[in-house]
Amino acid sequence: MARNAIHQAAQAFDHAAEAYDRGRPGFPPEAIATLVEALGIAAGVRVLDLAAGTGKLTRMLTPTGAELVAVEPLGGMRVRLEESLPGIRALEGTAEAIPLPDASVAAVTVAQAFHWFDGHAALGEIHRVLARGGRLGLLWNVKDEDEDWIAQLGEIVEPHRGTAPRYLSGRWRRAFEETALFTPLIAERCSHVHEVEVEGVVDRILSISFIAALTEGEREQVAELVRRLLAEHPETRGRETIRLPYRTDVYWCGRVERG
Repeated sequence: MARNAIHQAAQAFDHAAEAYDRGRPGFPPEAIATLVEALGIAAGVRVLDLAAGTGKLTRMLTPTGAELVAVEPLGGMRVRLEESLPGIRALEGTAEAIPLPDASVAAVTVAQAFHWFDGHAALGEIHRVLARGGRLGLLWNVKDEDEDWIAQLGEIVEPHRGTAPRYLSGRWRRAFEETALFTPLIAERCSHVHEVEVEGVVDRILSISFIAALTEGEREQVAELVRRLLAEHPETRGRETIRLPYRTDVYWCGRVERG
């Protein structure tokens, strides 16, 4: 898969897989239950986890007994997925060029990734691989920036963003608003807390695409700013474990037959 088909910032995930796995939270049980019910995921149902990364969502879907296929373009992320989930078929591919036959899956899931896609091309490909009556589900974990120290983390990170897309911009929605291939999105939201040690918070920040893309010296500067914030802020100072508050946004829609 040509790397130039992937946003330059997203390519940095390839050498941040370990930090990604350590620092990123999974998804709360309520969000998984909502997704499983909305998409009809059950034992024997064939499900594509698209842009699966290190398998954060794939891992949480395995108890359903569904037949899971993971597609992930970056080799470093795919290796981590295969190491932790040796029974899962993991393929190289992108949302715009899915390496599966037409009408071959009953559901597609995408976690933390749709905002990176060429939305219109991706929806065309997802529609192609979904069988009649198939459904698409999307999830995002979002840090709760109502807490002051979380907002200050954002102040450390955001100056480095460059052109990297952001879920909260809402631009990814345009493809859904303009397509006739899927029903309108339905959304639900829930909250959860990710408890990690101080270095887990550092890993969370270092796993951000455009931070991972910095030079080694620049990444270490960011890491030290995060450590200093955690050591000095009254909400985190002196704590062995840090409570990272998140909300999880869950969306789903159905495949529409072409006229």
